[in-house]
Parts: sequence; C-alpha cells; structure tokens
Amino acid sequence: MWRGIVSGLLAGAFWGAVFIVPVLLPDFSPVELMVGRYICYGALAAGLMLPRLLPLLRRLRGGDWLAMLRQALAGNVVYYLLLAYGVKLAGVAPTSLIIGLLPLSVTVFGHKDHGALPLRRLALPLLVVALGIACINLDIFSHAGGAGGAGMAHKLAGVLCAICALACWTWYALDNARFLKRHTHFSAVEWAMLYGLASGVIALAVGAAALALQPAGGPDGGPARDWTHFWLVCLLLALGASVIGNYLWNLASRLVPVTLSGQLILSETLFALLYGFVYAQHMPRPLEWAAMVLLTAGVLWSVHAHAGQGEDGGEGWA
Repeated sequence: MWRGIVSGLLAGAFWGAVFIVPVLLPDFSPVELMVGRYICYGALAAGLMLPRLLPLLRRLRGGDWLAMLRQALAGNVVYYLLLAYGVKLAGVAPTSLIIGLLPLSVTVFGHKDHGALPLRRLALPLLVVALGIACINLDIFSHAGGAGGAGMAHKLAGVLCAICALACWTWYALDNARFLKRHTHFSAVEWAMLYGLASGVIALAVGAAALALQPAGGPDGGPARDWTHFWLVCLLLALGASVIGNYLWNLASRLVPVTLSGQLILSETLFALLYGFVYAQHMPRPLEWAAMVLLTAGVLWSVHAHAGQGEDGGEGWA
C-alpha cells in the first residue's frame, strides 16, 4: 500500500507541471499545446516499447481497444485541452483548485468499489479537504481585481472549462483504476504506453484537421513564435507528466483502493500551486497557507484511515 501511496504522490508532482505550461507558452493555443504534448507522448511511447510493440498489440482484446481509446480521450486529450483553456482564460490558481476537487469527486463516485472505506469513515478527512478548498476560493475572490464584462465572461468560461476537466478526470480515474484491477494481463507501464500511443494518434489526427482548416495564408500578424522552445517544453512535459507520471499513477491505481487514490490526486493541486508561486516569485498569502495545510492534513488523515483498515485485515490491498 505504501508503495502505491508514494507512487501516487510522485505522479502528482509530475502532473502539477502541466498547469504552468500554458503560462510558459502564452503564444500558443490550447489546441496546439495538446497536440504538441501528445504527439511527443505517442512518439516516446512508441520508441520505448518498440522491441515488443507488435507482441503487445497482439495481446489486446476487443474490450482493451475500447478502454485504451476512451481513457486516452478522457484522461489525456480532452482533459488537457480543457485544462489549458481553463488556465488561459481563468488563470493557474482557479483552474488547479477547481480540479483540486478531484479527491471529493473520485471518493464520492468510487465509494462503492471493492476495498473502499465507507463514506462515513472518510467524512471528517473530506470535511478538512473541503475547508481547504473553501479557503483558497475565498482568497481568490477576495483578491480579484475589477473586470469588465468581456474579462468576466472569459473568467467564467475558464471556470466552466476547469469544471468539465474535473468531470473528465473523475470518470477517467475511476475507469482506469477499475480496468487495471480487473485486467492484470498488462503491467502498469505497458498500459501507460498503450494509451500513450492512442493519445499520440488522436493528437496527430486533431493536428492534421487543424492544419487543414487553417486559412491558406496561415496565421498573420504578431511576432514569430519560438517553435524550438515549444517542442522542447512539449517533449519534457510528455516525458515527465505523461510517460513517468502516468506509469506512477497506474502503479498507484493497482495498489490502493479507489477512495485512497482519489485523495492522492490532491498532490497534483499542491504541486501546481507550489510551481505557480515559484513562477510568480511570491510567497503564499495567509489563506493560501491555510488551504495547503488543510488539504495536506485531509489527505494524511485519509491515508491513516486506509492504513488502519489494511492492518485490521481489510480487503482490497492487492
């Protein structure tokens, strides 16, 4: 179990970086960011699995193909597209903190899974998490500057994108955990590489369609964009957040109950906030400190509750 917990926390450390990439590459659209990231992910997955790619593909059954495609769409392509739009329109902090509701949404929708603790045993840890989220949202609204109608519309659109991203990843987290527990003929790294390939194929198709629909003269006006920097960031993001992060998450999903994996997702939000503070070069405000402490305490409390169940002979740890 503790191996699964550490894997989930490390996955969150890698995933937190995805929230600042739209800020690092402001001249590129969310569609371009998604296409670049997942083309690199697909290429890395193909290269890493090349010696045994064909035998691995032959092991795929009918249901495996469907699971691979739906998880590539929900957990990778659509989720990151919505996340990038959320960051572009609403900012890093609101987007990361809306998606920070994942521990609550995954726990609530996964509480009937095998090996999960009943919700009454998690009520207090979840209350602490909810208080932390309330603190950070109070901080956001109390420091929001005056915005015109168009600016407010953009912010609301970004919030809506973040909420849709939350829904996508909630569904993906539950589907992925349940699939890996039922289908043991793929290792965690094999499955991460397989839906990495699927994500790359989908990103190529989206990129080709976007290129075909682009006006004949291409984008006009504005300064020339640094494509070398773009592809370098996309490659690093694909390696860290997609290849390594997804492998660690698949490992965690197989080793811990769904309700605990839902709590571990919170590490993504904490690392996203940390990276955002470092990038902005300012210390957290009092309410931000309170939020981070409460969120961390809630997760540790949940981990302790699950550890107690495991020591008492509870089911679901294998």
